[in-house]
Amino acid sequence: MKRWLWMAVTVASMVCGTAAAVPAGGVGDTATQIVTLAGDHRLVVLGEYHGTAETPLLVADLMERYSRDNASVRLGLELPMSENAALARYLRSNGDADAREALRTSPFWRVKDGQHDGRRSRDMLAFIETLRVLRAQGRDIAVAGYDIEISAYDSDVDRDAEMATHVRQQFNALPSAARMLVLTGNVHAMLHPFEDAPPEMKHRTMAAFLLDLPLYSVRVEALRGHTWHCMSPCRAMPLLERPARDPVAETDPDRSYDVWVYLPELSVGTLTDR
Repeated sequence: MKRWLWMAVTVASMVCGTAAAVPAGGVGDTATQIVTLAGDHRLVVLGEYHGTAETPLLVADLMERYSRDNASVRLGLELPMSENAALARYLRSNGDADAREALRTSPFWRVKDGQHDGRRSRDMLAFIETLRVLRAQGRDIAVAGYDIEISAYDSDVDRDAEMATHVRQQFNALPSAARMLVLTGNVHAMLHPFEDAPPEMKHRTMAAFLLDLPLYSVRVEALRGHTWHCMSPCRAMPLLERPARDPVAETDPDRSYDVWVYLPELSVGTLTDR
């Protein structure tokens, strides 16, 4: 069995009603914190470090929780919208080898070297398989990308504005009372820039374009571990180690996020390019 499929089966068993109903390693605790703190907000934006093994597990747990009792949940991923047809086909499939190969070889997943910014990992493919399993069990789940093509990146401002437009369109198309989760890089999830942010991070971010919506922005951090960074070259970088801490909610009008949550640890996932 290929590694990413083995991971998918493992994750699915953790979030789909088997004995291991809550993922190990504190992911389940963090998911509980997010559900509690986000409350009735219908648009929950999760600001992540790309390329970790734990964040897909966290979002899988959230999708399972939010889709209980016939609730409708939609997920936005930082993938080009041109991938949406392939995503939809896979989610409707039986997840067999042909379906997996079709998804794995679509343009987004076939990048090499410096383009490997962490969004393309076997952990993310396993996560998509978990969502397919949930749908097959009758959950009202749908997934779509909201990003633009890499070749269309003009500037960070233009890209964030375009992504916000796509997220807004997807949110406005939600069924009545449905909830939408959006997984994105932690800069895109910022409501306002940090006061001491460098000039290149002072632009209006995706979340800042959506402040009129019932949005709740979550910064997903960790107490220790490694994340994937693309800073010539792309590589694993250590996180600053912190003592255990509770979520930190922000209330200032110019806050960067609504809350910071802390996983016990983050580790770099397995990139799709061997």
